[in-house]
Amino acid sequence: MTSIKLGMPINYAGDFRETIDNLADYEAAGVERIAVPEAYSFDAVSQLGYIAAKTEKMELQTGILPMYSRTPTNLAMTAAGLDYISGGRAVLGIGASGPQVIEGFHGVKYDFPLGRAREHAEICRMVWRREKLDYQGKHYTLPLDKEHGGSGLGKSLKIINHPVRENIPLLLAAIGPKNVELAAELFDELQPILFHPEHIDAAFGESLAAGKAKRDPKLGELGIVVQSTARVTEDAEQINNTKELVRHHAALYIGGMGARGKNFYNQLAIRYGYEKEAKLIQDLYLDGKKVEAAAAVPDDLVDGMSLIGPKSHVAERVAAFKEAGVTCILASPTAPTHVERVAEVEALRDIFNG
Repeated sequence: MTSIKLGMPINYAGDFRETIDNLADYEAAGVERIAVPEAYSFDAVSQLGYIAAKTEKMELQTGILPMYSRTPTNLAMTAAGLDYISGGRAVLGIGASGPQVIEGFHGVKYDFPLGRAREHAEICRMVWRREKLDYQGKHYTLPLDKEHGGSGLGKSLKIINHPVRENIPLLLAAIGPKNVELAAELFDELQPILFHPEHIDAAFGESLAAGKAKRDPKLGELGIVVQSTARVTEDAEQINNTKELVRHHAALYIGGMGARGKNFYNQLAIRYGYEKEAKLIQDLYLDGKKVEAAAAVPDDLVDGMSLIGPKSHVAERVAAFKEAGVTCILASPTAPTHVERVAEVEALRDIFNG
């Protein structure tokens, strides 16, 4: 059974400065990794640079940078820069996002997510090794020559600075079978969403096995990073209220993140075995019945992917995540005050180390 790391995501909708001022308390309480989302909000990188100056030891994960909005080389430079200013604490998390964001917000064609993810990983590692960029892929050609629409004046260059590490951890956010397989083959870490550890084999087993069969042993073991809502308490009302948050979050993704028939999260719920429930949640959500959609989220899913309840129950859930191969849980403490949230993180740290 693998060891497990305690991480925490930053909420991009909150008071950022206040949140970061509190990070020192969380770091002292045992948080080993912080992850900053991007979506179509403020960029994650500038915030992580600020966090690097306010923390000392915790890893700094981009969670997740959409790979369509930056070139592979730019992503590599960004990660190397963050690694430099933080003293080697960067984790580059990338993902495909979806056509609603990529084409709607960025105005970039959403195509070939699998092939692009592979080429991003290969080019990033070339940059960090300070190799001259001579790369002929299906989606990226470096230097860009006349045959591929360039002027013919491009030069094969390598990054000027010497990166702190030539192997900055690369994480791929993925839930689709082929993307999970790619992560298991080529990336340091995989981050699936709405993760239920007891259903890992049904949802990801074949993909993980296929990817690991092609994995270079030099990469080491695949890490699995998941996000989970946490509330360590014996208070029944607080437990139910926190589970309601999880229900609404799950309903948003299963029901509303994507068009009917083109919702990756709905398909994941089906692979978990919730076929009827997934259809009902989507039907209700797309009809504007969000409360009813949340109520239709199965109790097993809510409980399975969360760390909510008495300490003994949370310990059982952590053990289940460990058994599934999870190496880092980005836990969102939901206690009402900062002091209580720090105490909650300390309780989680004790459970993780137990």
